Amino acid sequence: MNILLTGANGQLGKEIRHLLANNNSPLGPVSKTLREAKLFSTDVAGDNIQPLDITNAEEVSSFLETNKICAVINCAAATNVDGCEENKEFAEQLNEVGPKNLAVACKKADAVLLHVSTDYVFSGDNPMPQTEEAICAPNTVYGKTKLAGENAIREIWPKHFIVRTAWLYGKFGKNFVYTMMDLGKNHDSIKVVDDQHGSPTNAADLAYEMLALLDTENFGTYHCTGNGATTWNVFAQEIMNQAHLNCTVEGCSSEEWAAPAPRPVWSILDNKHLRDTIGDKMPSWDVSLRTFLQD
Repeated sequence: MNILLTGANGQLGKEIRHLLANNNSPLGPVSKTLREAKLFSTDVAGDNIQPLDITNAEEVSSFLETNKICAVINCAAATNVDGCEENKEFAEQLNEVGPKNLAVACKKADAVLLHVSTDYVFSGDNPMPQTEEAICAPNTVYGKTKLAGENAIREIWPKHFIVRTAWLYGKFGKNFVYTMMDLGKNHDSIKVVDDQHGSPTNAADLAYEMLALLDTENFGTYHCTGNGATTWNVFAQEIMNQAHLNCTVEGCSSEEWAAPAPRPVWSILDNKHLRDTIGDKMPSWDVSLRTFLQD
């Protein structure tokens, strides 16, 4: 089995590579089929990485055909929310055109497509946990282009998994947990927004569930986040507590923080489809944070 991984140098891409290479996940081992698969890791550049431009349809189609790809895991995306507002064309190319090209190529090759999406496809105004069937109404360029990518995949190729996640952190690259730990080591107090709600997600847990899905034919749209909900402020407090850092976390409003692009007030996803198919193994967000810090 030959698997193409795009965005392999990103936070989640590196986690998937680590899991397949070491079969080491807090949630358990991956299947024998996936352990024995040949992984083609691609990105724009990097050590031991093959270059692949997913916005180039001919290049994508040729890669799948030449390497006899059976499954594609698409982690490539423009994820800088504020940057997407400033460069809409770039966001459209990575988040909409790229997934469309992958879907067309997968259809031609009869390959399964697993695509990573986001909570930003929702408006963020509903305090109830959003199931996969909830109405999408993005209000940022990032969210709109990610939804367009989802819809392109659905229209082109039924053999797909679309996995939405949120508040992601992991061992590789920059993320909220590392940022808070750095601040906690060097400051007596910091301010973190306390009016945005969501579910922190450990990339190692997400990678495990994604690969578990890929080993099935339960195609469709899935939510996959840490269970339970919190605010960025309480999340930061928990990081300080668990990391034994003597730093006070004070609250502030989103308005005070004044990010260029609006952030969802409510960003809680319900992993309903996971529970109804392969089972939801995602731990509660605070338990997973503890596992991450111990690791």
